[in-house]
This record gives sequence, structure tokens and C-alpha cells, in this order.
Amino acid sequence: MTTRQNDRTPLAGVLTANAVSVTGNSLTLIGVPWFALETTGSPGKAGLVAFFAAVPVVLAAVAGGPVIDRLGRRRVSITSDLVCGLALTGIPLLHQTGLLRFWMLCALMAVTGLFHAPGEMARHVLVPDLAGRAGTSLTRAASLYDAVARGARMTGAAIAGLLVAFMGPGTVLYIDAATFAVSALLVTATLRGVPSAEPLHEGPRLSVARYRADLREGYSFLFRARLMLGIMIMVMATNGLNQSWSSVLLPVHAREELGGPAAQGLLVSVFAGCALAGALLYGAIGERFPRRVVFTAGFLIGGAPPYVVAALTDTTAPLLVTLAASGLGVGVLNPILTTVAYEQVPDGLRSRVMGASTAGVLLTTPLGGLVAGLLVERVGLTATLLGIGTLYFLATLSPMVFPAWRGMDAPPKTDSTGSTGSTDSIDPTGPADAAAEDVSRTEPSIPAPAAGPAGTPPRR
Repeated sequence: MTTRQNDRTPLAGVLTANAVSVTGNSLTLIGVPWFALETTGSPGKAGLVAFFAAVPVVLAAVAGGPVIDRLGRRRVSITSDLVCGLALTGIPLLHQTGLLRFWMLCALMAVTGLFHAPGEMARHVLVPDLAGRAGTSLTRAASLYDAVARGARMTGAAIAGLLVAFMGPGTVLYIDAATFAVSALLVTATLRGVPSAEPLHEGPRLSVARYRADLREGYSFLFRARLMLGIMIMVMATNGLNQSWSSVLLPVHAREELGGPAAQGLLVSVFAGCALAGALLYGAIGERFPRRVVFTAGFLIGGAPPYVVAALTDTTAPLLVTLAASGLGVGVLNPILTTVAYEQVPDGLRSRVMGASTAGVLLTTPLGGLVAGLLVERVGLTATLLGIGTLYFLATLSPMVFPAWRGMDAPPKTDSTGSTGSTDSIDPTGPADAAAEDVSRTEPSIPAPAAGPAGTPPRR
């Protein structure tokens, strides 16, 4: 099957749909914690809501890769958005009718977590193929994908902060539900007829045995690839700490010290805007610099400083400046992770390895908000911020300590045709560790983008 060249509509559609969906996620990020704080008054219960929202994300990522391939990435993305929109609509609707109970709030957030992860995964694994169709290099497509998401997060945070302050968190959740509907419509319209977005019809049918084999292939590849495994472990640690910040620590700090949700929206928006600038800057000139050095510097700047500054100040300005610098640092991370993963993982295993790596990096997120909420109630906000900031700093040193990270700067392995990410003679760690032999393939062959298709990175 041939791939249409210079067909930019599918890539533009996915970027736009993802931007709308991420905007909705930003509304959720601010609206749900404030809804929980306003209706319960407890940081611990706000953390519990975050826990129930995060656990299904991990479960969906663990088991979702083979299912996404068989059902079709377009179909999974559409279904995911529609279910999430309905679940979010139910929260303010039940609250307005007086029927909402705390367990219902937890259950509805669990539904959004269960369905959101496969939808985002389905869109993300399409990027290499759609970049090839559009005639765009993989590095630029990866940077553009992340930059669009960062910009949407900036816009969504600013809107959410104002809406929560002036109209209440319930209104934010209604608007959030509408963004999921728009995302579903965009994917429906722009990915029709794209082979890589359609269900897998070739290969064996998806039986229980085949499903287990598909999962085993993804996890086997990941655990043999020392660089990918190191990335997964590091981001797993930092994602749990990030969850504590977004779901509990920043909302509580904003409520107690900074004047409310509008300040939180401003902080998140500035952070996201600077992260957007960092992603665009890396897309323009990042290929000139060693990835490992840039990645480590970005994490050191973007990781621990906000926690420390928040612990030491009760005004907005110092934290605003810190988050602006942190955003620039964080902006370079996902383009690097995306490019490395696309170079390392073959097209035939993309969804399966993505599911395995995503499940790994999200493993600690259910505990992030839960533990942070309990710590705030027991030892106070300042001590919790300093403790978590210290852990973050230690986690970000790993790229400079462990040798496997040197593979981040190794050239991608190419096959006889010059393409990367081939399914033949797979080397999961690049030159550092030729640990894998031929891996079986159950997907139809799809022409690869110039820079090489591969799996998904852990996301920060």
C-alpha cells in the first residue's frame, strides 16, 4: 500500500484535535481539584479524587496497546473523547440536582482516566506515519506536536483559572466536556481513510493467547532496552511528584497564600507558555546540541525549583518567575523523549511498547496526589513542598550518573534501505546494548517517515 506524500490534512487534524483535548485537560486540571476542595474542604479528599482518576490511566496503559491496534486508532480516539465528555458532564449535572456523592465523583473521574489514556495514546502513535505523509521530518513533527500541546495547556489554564474564579468549577467541567466532543469531530473528519488509523485486519485474530503475546512483545522489548527502561524509571518518579503538584500542592498553595484559582491559572498558563517556547526553540535549533546534556539541564531547571520557591514565598511574583524559567527547561524534554523513542522502537511494536512505557511512567501518579494530600494535612504545606522538591532534584541527576543514558546521543540504527525503526534486527538500546533479536509483527507494513517510526516516549 502506498502512502500519499505531502498530505498534511491528517497531521493537522491530529494536532488540532490534540490541542482541543489538551485544552480540556487543562480545564480538568484546575476545575476538578477546586471542585473537590469547594465541595469537601479537604486536601486529603482532593488527593483521593486524583488517586481514583489516575489508577485507571495506568490500567488502560498496561492493557491498551494491542486493543488500540485491533480496534483502530481513529475509532479508539473518538470513543475515548465521547466517553470522557459524558463522564465530565455528569459531575456538575449530578451536583446541581443534589444527587452527587463523593464516591460518585471518584467513580466518574475514574471513568475519564480509564478512557482518556487510550485516546491520547492512539493519537500520539500516529505522529510518525502522519509526518511521513506530510513530508515533515520526525524531529520537527515531534517538536510541533509537543509545542501545540504546550500552547493548548497554556490557553486552557488561563481560561480555567478565570472561569473557576468568576463562574465556578462546575461551569469549567461543562466546557471541558464540550472540548472532548470537538476533538472527536476533528478526528472523525480528518483521519478517515488513513491506513495507520484504521483497525488491523491482517495477521491472527485477537484471541486471549494472541493478546497475551502482543503484551509480552511490548514489555519484553522495553525491559531489554536499557535506555528506554532508564527513561521510564526516571519519568515514573518525576510524574508522581508532578501529580502531587498539580492536583494538591499548587491548588492548596493558591487557596491559602496566593488569592485563589485565578492566580493558579496565571501560574500554570505562564509555565505552559514558556514550555511552548522551549519546545519551539528546541525544534528550531535543538539538533545542534547533545541530547543528554540538554535533557538533564532542562529537568534540573524545570523540576525542583518551583517546589522550593513555593515553600519559601507567599506571594505570586517569585513563583511566577520561577515557573517561567522552569517552563523553558521542561519544554525541551518531550521533543527529546519523542525523538529518541521513535528512533528506538519499530513501527510494528509502536502501540504495544507505547502502552508498556506509558503504564510504567504513570505507575506512581495515583500515589502522587493521595500522598501529597495526606502529608499536607499531617506535616503542613511548607514541609511537604521542601520534601518533594528534594526528591525531585535527586531523580533528575540520573542521566548524568547511569551509563545507559549515553545512548540518547547515539545515531539511530538503520536497515539496508536507510530507514530507522525497522522491524528487522531490532536493537532496542542502539549501539549500547544489542539485546533483542527479530520481533514478530502482526501489523500491516506501513511506509515509514524519513526519520523512522517508532514507539511513544514517556510523557512529562
